[in-house]
Amino acid sequence: MGTETSAAGADHSRFVQRVRRRYEAELPLLAPGLPLRASIDALIDELLARGRALPSALRVARHVVIERLAVLDVEQAAPMTDITRAMTELAEATLDRALIQAYADQDERHGPPLNERGERIDFWVVGMGKLGAHELNVSSDVDLIYVYEEDGQTSGPKVITAHEYFAQVARSLYTLIGDTTDDGFVFRVDLALRPNGNSGPPVVSLSMLEEYFLVQGREWERFAWLKSRVIAPSASITSGRAKHLAATVTPFVYRRYLDYGVFDGLRQLHRKVREEAQRRAAGRPERANDVKLSRGGIREIEFIVQLLQVVRGGQFPEMRTRSTLKALDKLAAGGLMKPESAKRLAEAYVFLRRVEHRIQFLDDQQTHVLPTSDADLGWIARSMGFTCTEDTCELLQHLGETREFVAMEFDALLHDGKAPASPASNDGCRSCGLPPQPVDSPAFIERLPPALADRVRGWIDHPRVRMLREESKLRLSKLVMRSAQAVADGSCSQEAAGRFIDWLEPLLRRESYLALLVERPEVQNRLLRLLGLARWPAQFLMRHPGVIDELADERLLHGRFERDSYIADLEARHTAWSRFNQADEESLLDTLRRAHHAEVFRTLVRDVEGHITVEQVADDLSALADATVECCISWAWQHLKQRHRDTPQFGVIAYGKLGGKELGYGSDLDLVFIFDDTAETDNDTAVVAYGAFVRKLINWLTTRTAVGELFDIDTALRPNGNSGLLVTSLTSYKNYQEGRGSNTAWTWEHQAITRARYCAGAPGLASRFEAVRRAVICAERDPLALRGEIQAMREKLRAARPVKEGFFDVKHSPGGMVDAEFAVQYLVLAHGRQHPGLLDNVGNIALLQRAEACGLLPAGVGSAAADAYRELRRAQHRARLDEKPTQVDPASAAAERDAVLALWRTVFA
Repeated sequence: MGTETSAAGADHSRFVQRVRRRYEAELPLLAPGLPLRASIDALIDELLARGRALPSALRVARHVVIERLAVLDVEQAAPMTDITRAMTELAEATLDRALIQAYADQDERHGPPLNERGERIDFWVVGMGKLGAHELNVSSDVDLIYVYEEDGQTSGPKVITAHEYFAQVARSLYTLIGDTTDDGFVFRVDLALRPNGNSGPPVVSLSMLEEYFLVQGREWERFAWLKSRVIAPSASITSGRAKHLAATVTPFVYRRYLDYGVFDGLRQLHRKVREEAQRRAAGRPERANDVKLSRGGIREIEFIVQLLQVVRGGQFPEMRTRSTLKALDKLAAGGLMKPESAKRLAEAYVFLRRVEHRIQFLDDQQTHVLPTSDADLGWIARSMGFTCTEDTCELLQHLGETREFVAMEFDALLHDGKAPASPASNDGCRSCGLPPQPVDSPAFIERLPPALADRVRGWIDHPRVRMLREESKLRLSKLVMRSAQAVADGSCSQEAAGRFIDWLEPLLRRESYLALLVERPEVQNRLLRLLGLARWPAQFLMRHPGVIDELADERLLHGRFERDSYIADLEARHTAWSRFNQADEESLLDTLRRAHHAEVFRTLVRDVEGHITVEQVADDLSALADATVECCISWAWQHLKQRHRDTPQFGVIAYGKLGGKELGYGSDLDLVFIFDDTAETDNDTAVVAYGAFVRKLINWLTTRTAVGELFDIDTALRPNGNSGLLVTSLTSYKNYQEGRGSNTAWTWEHQAITRARYCAGAPGLASRFEAVRRAVICAERDPLALRGEIQAMREKLRAARPVKEGFFDVKHSPGGMVDAEFAVQYLVLAHGRQHPGLLDNVGNIALLQRAEACGLLPAGVGSAAADAYRELRRAQHRARLDEKPTQVDPASAAAERDAVLALWRTVFA
């Protein structure tokens, strides 16, 4: 296929020939180049100035613009998006002119329509489909819906209701735009997408539309409204008044959950489209080459895109766009489609749209069927760089390959990779196999293996099951039967299938999750495998079932957590919420929780599948916590009423497991909050402002919403513990840690600071905190007194964590992880001043190795203890993943215990 400019000329088009003959004098009135809004408006103005009435001027402008587009497209290889943009702006310009005229005509008869406050009621021309998406083709009709703002009446001379007024405006618009006159028409107008279709009123109020969405709105209408956009009057768009419509439409199109239940709605819509295409082609085999409606045509690409947008757009507003090509990019970036598939679908869409335009340029007919004339077909082929001869036609060959690829992608998404069966074939196969049965039917339960049947039998009288729709009961039975088949073919264990049934029970009323699993069998297969590997994933999934959607992402098992992309994705989501006027605290709290849960789940899957080590798990969970706290700081500050500057001079210090980058699943965060606001001369004012901010920040981090929770936060390590201020100036923090004044830190607080680090906040504070931390560690200490205090703290902790006799606790028993940690803390505090390598917060394993390298430990003692600590961490991690106790048979950990005890004796003897 070639993309170079071909020898085919626009003058082959019979439409172009007619325009050039009849409107030769008017063609030069259009400014050179791509005809966009400014040049189209100027053309209409000039036609009016030359004496044409508005209806004639609008029609002639259309002819002149499309003639120009034929030249740009056929002879100058203009991008397809330029052609559709120009057609869209032609529709906007002409509808805006027509609406102004319709207002003037009706105002003269009835006066303007006013609400109870005496204000003029607004009226919106809503463009649907390709018009709404800026994708209008060259001979397209325009799908319109007319909505007026609120009820009222006109001011006279003849008073009528606002509804009657706008109904007459709609009739005027049709006359001005849709009527065929001696100059033709401007656009064919189709109002069939309005509420209740052709049986509904031509205009609806905003409240009528909202009620319709709530009570009668059908699934397929959500796809139609996805591309909706107010296109006139331009004054309402410029003023922002038209945004009121979006507040009604958005919740109808995008639900606040993963909306896999919409698959059935699209299947029904697609079935109607296919049946209509087959009906039109009956006895007319040439109609099989319909580039829009036939199998693998433009409509199927649009369906693929819109389906994935509707499913995910409620939670991921960055997926929302009307443009098909932009949406494909967003779906690939979001992991919902392989980048190669998205690229090929985009190429297919552009190719099919270009063929569609060539077809329509021929006679200005609203058709999408390839011509049967050899001359016309040859012209289309040549104009697109293909060769057509009597023996072969490259255009038809490429068209066939393109449509087959699109059809395969569509069937893979909507029909489990199989071509949809026709109604006739379904009727003919009623005797093939057993009919589907609801999950609570005895006949279904009898078909299950005994172990699963016993679990499911309890559902028969379950109130949640009784209240389910029949459709949902059938979905449940399909899921249960799949798990039984997975056990039978050996792809999952009996235990995993049982855990799956247990996991389903609390979700019986959450139909969106049932729909997700039914629609994505590969997700259920991955879920069954995951449930068979460990118990903790099942608990996590019960708390956060929405994360199962992550199992559909091909990138799940590849790579690691990436802080920058995580924050960029969240910021893109925040920007999208703001664009849709939905960046309220509730939406943002839920957004943070969903994103965090998804990343934890990705790490969990990589962990239990054996793709990352225990240390990498801890690193990724710690980096994820840092990034989430960072986003919380940025977003919560914007919602703080007392904020006194654009960016807070504020930082978060991580202690404990987060400080040491050893965070586990479900670990709480030990945090201390500091500020250093040199621009605020009144320190008390800063303390009040940052105190209010920390309370809000903690609320953002800990509040449990309908989506779930983020973290448990512990602030007891702040200066003066629970009796101290929630936030401290950096200077006060420094003085407290360094023992200046009467208020001074305890030794155990200095132990804690050895694994503290700056994890989020103003970048300029990071190095200043680290300087304080190093100064505290390097302070002169009496080694004997330090040793005694740390030993006393260890005994106190051991008394608080008794271990069952005859068992070894990998963390708390003598020779366990805590002994190694206390030994490291002593080495750092006692020798960090002489050995700067010990000042780095690099984790216990690395610090033990460095201590041995510095000669502070005998050869082999530090490295053996480091290896033992690593193994004890792994044992603890494995036990927690499978919800088993961390108190084990002493013999199973004897080597690790002895290595840590040798370290303890060396350090504290």
